[in-house]
Amino acid sequence: MQAKLNHLKQIIKEMEAVVVAFSGGVDSTFLLKVAHETLGDHCLAVIGASETMPSADYNNALQQAKEFGAKFLVIETEEMGKEEFVKNAQNRCFHCKNELFTKLLGIAQEKKINWVLDGSNADDLKDYRPGMQAARALGIRSPLQEAGLNKEEIRQLSKKMGLSTWDKPSSPCLSSRFPYGEEITIEKLRRVEQAEALLKELGFANLRVRYHQDMARLEIPKKDFLKLMELDHDTIVKPLKELGFTYVTLDLEGFRSGSLNEGIQIL
Repeated sequence: MQAKLNHLKQIIKEMEAVVVAFSGGVDSTFLLKVAHETLGDHCLAVIGASETMPSADYNNALQQAKEFGAKFLVIETEEMGKEEFVKNAQNRCFHCKNELFTKLLGIAQEKKINWVLDGSNADDLKDYRPGMQAARALGIRSPLQEAGLNKEEIRQLSKKMGLSTWDKPSSPCLSSRFPYGEEITIEKLRRVEQAEALLKELGFANLRVRYHQDMARLEIPKKDFLKLMELDHDTIVKPLKELGFTYVTLDLEGFRSGSLNEGIQIL
């Protein structure tokens, strides 16, 4: 693991100057920390804010960048204005990342920086990740992958570095809560965000609220099933129905990242 970290630092050092796509999650926080320590002011973090990013994640990304003392910019991405994204086909993530990376490349070109980095790790190679196709097409580099670092190793190294994100649950963009083919709207995104915020306030840290038209499918770890079932109607069901859901269901398979990719045909 230490050898991989040393390799990562060498990869970044050789780039001399970088733009880092920064979301405040486990991977991009670790990447930014290492890049900033290696390159100092030659490392620029860019936060891509949009309707698909939970407001809590946006605020956390701002706080992390400021705490590191890293140079950073906030830009607005406009994937919600793109028909290919809104119609939510299986390659939706390609169009989102293409929007983000294209803007980051523009910033890098303006500032005469040769490389744009994202936080994809070695485990991401095992899942359906059309966003990585956009990265490759645009020449974005993924140094965590290049160094062979997986999620667990990144968490362990983050803990050693004292990063508060070391045990943070994964938090992909809100559009990942919708089955492919379900049109994405700002109203639906807000409904999902508010539903997940409610569950987090009730003490559920690792969760997803999957949007199935008038049904909310709750994914939480199986160890939390009893805790959820002990909540009364007014605490959990009523507020979710007030958000516009007719039915509130618990997925008996429990929480699993990327569950909406199960059974899809890879394009």
